Amino acid sequence: MINQLLKIKLQIKVDSPLIHCITNPISINDCANIVLAAGSKPIMAEHPDEVEEITALSQALAVNLGNITDVRIKSMMLSGKVAAISKIPSIIDVVGVGCSSLRLNYAKEYICKNKPSAIKGNMSEIKSLCNMDSHSVGIDAGNDDVINANTLVRNSEIVRELSLATGAVVVATGKIDIISDGRKTYSIKNGIEIMSHITGTGCMLNVLIASYISSGRILEGVILGTAALGISGELSRDVKGTGSFKTALLDNLYTLTDESIKESIKLEEVTI
Repeated sequence: MINQLLKIKLQIKVDSPLIHCITNPISINDCANIVLAAGSKPIMAEHPDEVEEITALSQALAVNLGNITDVRIKSMMLSGKVAAISKIPSIIDVVGVGCSSLRLNYAKEYICKNKPSAIKGNMSEIKSLCNMDSHSVGIDAGNDDVINANTLVRNSEIVRELSLATGAVVVATGKIDIISDGRKTYSIKNGIEIMSHITGTGCMLNVLIASYISSGRILEGVILGTAALGISGELSRDVKGTGSFKTALLDNLYTLTDESIKESIKLEEVTI
């Protein structure tokens, strides 16, 4: 598995794929920069009259439900359809579906119609997609939905069930991340607490994953994106505060070596 991840990482730097990101204004600049740091090229087009054309030219699509607007609701659906028809790898970040019926209903419709390659959310959001009780605090996972050693297996079952139901690779993010393609399920235990204290890290992960799944290796691309951001966070721990941390995070992803991944990745298969 590790060798496959490293091959994808190199492939992206060599090929510089175009990644179409329909995200929100809160994190759009950070998202563009993290895509560049990975070696890809971002394009952030969101006007409904151009997104189909842009997606068709791209090697992957990332959409994000944060700070939702009528324009992006229309644009994301149009782009998602193009990605599905053209078999362009895509990911949806289901931000806020645990606290907003508008977002939840839209996410379900989007997933049903467009069959994204990957779905990303925190555990509260994943539970909401599964029609289970969840405990969101705004767009954050509630305390009862935290992934830890005691809840890992049960939450892994939920993630796997959503993957089987949708055909997508599903990633549930948290202190422990869970990733499943319905056949195999993995945990990743990289990252540090300060990552939850700056806005946009989840959005950045979404587009970073899009960069790596442009390779066509969806499970491995999701794992690589999740682990790479977590490891880059760990390498950025010796900073003054959240402002310098965000800069260090970009720096460390840009300079992330194969050796750092081999030494630091905390990837395990979950037995369910």
